[in-house]
Amino acid sequence: MEESISGFKVRGDWGDVVEHGERITRALRDAGVHDPAHDYGASLTRAFNDWEEWRPKAHETLESDVSEKTADQASVEEGKGEKAGKGPDEDIKTAGEKLSESYEQLEEDDPGAAVDNWKESIDYVARAADSAGRKALRRVEDTVYQNVMTQLAPYYFDNELISANIQQSARGADNGEQFVFEVNVNDDVLKDDVSDRLAEMDEEIDRWHVEVEKDTDAAEAIEGAEPPPKPDDNSKSTTN
Repeated sequence: MEESISGFKVRGDWGDVVEHGERITRALRDAGVHDPAHDYGASLTRAFNDWEEWRPKAHETLESDVSEKTADQASVEEGKGEKAGKGPDEDIKTAGEKLSESYEQLEEDDPGAAVDNWKESIDYVARAADSAGRKALRRVEDTVYQNVMTQLAPYYFDNELISANIQQSARGADNGEQFVFEVNVNDDVLKDDVSDRLAEMDEEIDRWHVEVEKDTDAAEAIEGAEPPPKPDDNSKSTTN
């Protein structure tokens, strides 16, 4: 792994990419970002969950799964109508109802209420148009992104917690598909915590390898190797 001001980067095959994402996720969990009750707060917890959803998984592929997830998270944000759970058709219907109420209030000689309902009617029409426009734009974005942009730019993820991108590097004849995966933690204090935890993970792995190499008896037992013969007490050197 390479560490720089722009983040934590690995180069390797798909397994290396998946492992890098898992290690970053584990370091973030150790820092408490996954817990909304922690000092980092609910906002970063939501951002962490989005990262957990997007990060590459062992059973996924870059061209299909990560491409689709990238297009989804890069789409236009929801408008007021969508956030309220209302579709364009519903808002148009509500606008018509408000307009009818406005006419009734005019007939009842209540111009103040009539104007209020008329304004609400216009707002619902505008909200319906906004929702319809956003949905249409997303369909275009999704098609353009998955079929064009990912051929020119890296697959990326970006929120207040994590900025990450994956690029496919040259394919080697012996190494298969190779990738470059860079992940940056946007909060400087949290980034230092993640860096420290990643270093600890490397030390734990190195120490484990050393201990395994020293425990040759265990390795021989596992592999079924015959232990070396013990010296025969009767075969001592003698002198004539």
